[in-house]
Amino acid sequence: MASISKNREGRTSLEIIAFQLNGQSFCIETTSIREIRGWAASTPIPHAPPEMVGIINLRGVVIPTIDLCRKLGMPSSEATERSAIVVAEVHGKPIGLMVDQVTDMLSINADDLQQAPEIVSSPDRSYCEGIITHQSGMIYFLSLTRMFADDDKALAA
Repeated sequence: MASISKNREGRTSLEIIAFQLNGQSFCIETTSIREIRGWAASTPIPHAPPEMVGIINLRGVVIPTIDLCRKLGMPSSEATERSAIVVAEVHGKPIGLMVDQVTDMLSINADDLQQAPEIVSSPDRSYCEGIITHQSGMIYFLSLTRMFADDDKALAA
């Protein structure tokens, strides 16, 4: 589950980064984020999984770049000047997550995190920490540790 801390009012809060994928809002917790980079082309890898865009050099460290749309079973979107690579640490290894655009960094009340309805089965309910209701709409809270639990190919690049 997400890391939760107490804010000044004594309420529990979550620190998240929100981003867009194909017009939908998603988020992950900031504790797994190393940095956010502007979009840059990746070097393709032969026989890589379909969601793997390629690899990038991050200050001398080669890291895999994953098209998060494809990982979630959605159509891939074209990179634009607003596209970004969110570099996260998953299972102790850096990984680049290609997103359409980063929209916000938020501290939200943990009470705003609701369980996803049972009807939600796509892209994969196991990736979901829950749904956050926010003034801008609903935000799908992703669990990177579960998303990449069995994905050693992507993380081993």
